[in-house]
Amino acid sequence: MAEFIDLVARSLREETRSEFDRRVDEQAARLTDALQTGRLDSPGFGLGIELEAYAVDDKNRLARVPDSVFDGHCDRELGEHNVELHTDPTPFDDDGIAAQAASLRQDYRTAQQAAARDGLEIVLDSMWTIPPREGSDDYLGAVRESEGLSIAENMTSSPRYCAIDNAVLGRTGGSIPLSVPGVDRRFPSLLFESLASSIQPHLQVPDAEAFPRYYNTALGTLGPVLALATNSPLLPPDLYAIDDPSDVLEETHHELRIPVFEQSINRAWEKVRFPDEIGSAADTVDRLVADPTCAPFLREWLRDDDRETFADQFWELDHKRGTYWRWLRAVIGGQPVDRGDRWSIRIEYRPLPTQPTIRETIGLQCLVVGLVRGLCVADHPLETLDRDAAERSFYSAVEDGLEADLAWITADGDRTTDSSVIYGELFEYARRGLREQGVSSETMEEYLAPLETRWTDRTTPSRWKLDRVADRLDAGKEFDESVREMQSEYIARAKTEEPLTQWT
Repeated sequence: MAEFIDLVARSLREETRSEFDRRVDEQAARLTDALQTGRLDSPGFGLGIELEAYAVDDKNRLARVPDSVFDGHCDRELGEHNVELHTDPTPFDDDGIAAQAASLRQDYRTAQQAAARDGLEIVLDSMWTIPPREGSDDYLGAVRESEGLSIAENMTSSPRYCAIDNAVLGRTGGSIPLSVPGVDRRFPSLLFESLASSIQPHLQVPDAEAFPRYYNTALGTLGPVLALATNSPLLPPDLYAIDDPSDVLEETHHELRIPVFEQSINRAWEKVRFPDEIGSAADTVDRLVADPTCAPFLREWLRDDDRETFADQFWELDHKRGTYWRWLRAVIGGQPVDRGDRWSIRIEYRPLPTQPTIRETIGLQCLVVGLVRGLCVADHPLETLDRDAAERSFYSAVEDGLEADLAWITADGDRTTDSSVIYGELFEYARRGLREQGVSSETMEEYLAPLETRWTDRTTPSRWKLDRVADRLDAGKEFDESVREMQSEYIARAKTEEPLTQWT
């Protein structure tokens, strides 16, 4: 613990920040040179994905994940209840998608088996709503002081997380407010961010010069794609202060994960937000450098003798990327698919909530990468959708799901808010992009059809959850019981691996 405290304290010192920023500036200049010389170009498009989940006990209450689950199967995340699975990059083709799905299923199965030995289950969900034994307030609010630092008891024991937490608390007066429909309170740490879980599809772009077109096109897709995926409409009931729970069901956002993450950080700096367009791949480096520095570490502090080439040369710059939170993010320097003596540049598509099943998770991965690829290969004009309209579309999807006021530019160059037109083109160009990469019709339909049915049936995981709670309230049950029963039904149905649209 002494070493832990020392690392956090050193991270918060001004002299650390100055040295860290100096190294970031120097590394950014070298990385920009590498971009210009083609070091980031690679042979073809690549895929990857990250998947976050949480653990529950035999009564579906939130539970802390035992160490055995992290024995090579998955990684830790912010909360003691969190897990993260991720895939290695594969080529963007039919075999690559199959490999992504097989890898994610195997790792999830292995994590489940490890958790089951402790009587626990790993749940694919975007927001836990059944509190742990001690209740949500006690769990999220358990904090102790040590040598002038605040340590959240149920935050993963990581000096980096603790340093970020203390940096935010230092700028917010020692507590962090959260305000969403039905909830208006302050927390003693940013651990409340761990209420939510996400998936993050990755698309490696082989040509750095073409990267801005792919990135800017992806910006215009964020609202419509998120509207299909929403899955976090409710917080744990013991966090609400309400008279009429029906008002909460009417007023709540379909994707509370977005305001929860934004408010956990943005009271200190406006770091978690909708991104701006870019003019060149080098812009992504410049914007990373200009972003406020938070919780800096220096490479020599961490004993790690197994660094990859990129991390060895750009350690501080890569560390800073870990606190560059945009809903669409460029990542430079990851492992390319060919694993040669090159790096890569990829899009991280970050706003999507965790889905009920692996099939739907891979479906969203296919939708995102196929859509962005299809729009670009067809020279579709969505890239010309102005950034403010794309941002409004995105936050409307956050609040209203499939009933959002979305914005789009059609293939003919016309501005439209007609969701039928938008989703018609969205699935058309997703399939076009997948075909361009040699993906079979069978694979396309396996993964896209359940998502397209969400649109035709006008249902999403968030809509399903709200309807189930409303049904129970109408039957005379209390709010907390209604949410608990809905969540238990969700967990049971998700285990069947049937997509949401078959949950009749």
